[in-house]
Amino acid sequence: MQCVILAAGEGTRLRPLTLEVPKALVPVSGKPLINHIVEALPSAIDEIFMVTGYREEQIKAHCGSEFCGRKVTYVHQEVPEGTAAALFLCKDLLNGRFLIMLGDDIHGAEDIARAVSYTRSILVSVVTNPERFGVVTENPDGTLAEVVEKPTHAPSNLASTGTMVLDEHIFEYDIPKEGRIEGREYYLTDVLARYAKDFPIAVVEQTLWIPIGYPEDIEKAEKILTDRVESERK
Repeated sequence: MQCVILAAGEGTRLRPLTLEVPKALVPVSGKPLINHIVEALPSAIDEIFMVTGYREEQIKAHCGSEFCGRKVTYVHQEVPEGTAAALFLCKDLLNGRFLIMLGDDIHGAEDIARAVSYTRSILVSVVTNPERFGVVTENPDGTLAEVVEKPTHAPSNLASTGTMVLDEHIFEYDIPKEGRIEGREYYLTDVLARYAKDFPIAVVEQTLWIPIGYPEDIEKAEKILTDRVESERK
């Protein structure tokens, strides 16, 4: 199974930590974020497509052509136009079901494994500040109804954690070229609701998600990881 990791952004909110290194290489608990991400992937993932842009030469030098036992192919994103634009750069490389993740958050391996067990899925987490995230609403049967990007008035407290299992049918819902606006970022939320109406996506609540958006999140993440390791030792 293939995995797409979106790691092209400049990580402006994480400055000054990202002035010299890309966000995916910012260290957390002694190793880069990208290591935490790839090490949590289930064994079913045997190939990675990494979308890179900002300081991508550093990511390539760190990960190489094979990383954590998985083949890595790099896809260059020239202009940061959002997650949908980044994913669509991989359109001709993907076959069947695939996992998509952001290159800047830490996830529990068990959660990703559960996501992969569904035909299509989206991982979510209960948050107290949903306005900072893409907010998920569910259909009565527990499938995805919609994702609203950073709403002023959130319709729920379920945040999309950016980890999803999709398939090649997502590319049937591309943003028409005539609808593109210069300077706008195109999020997966722009196409996900339409896709989900035809191809149901299970909403799966996860147990460990550590979003890394701001410098202060690093210390919080390290405490969570340390507490988790100590708890597992008991």
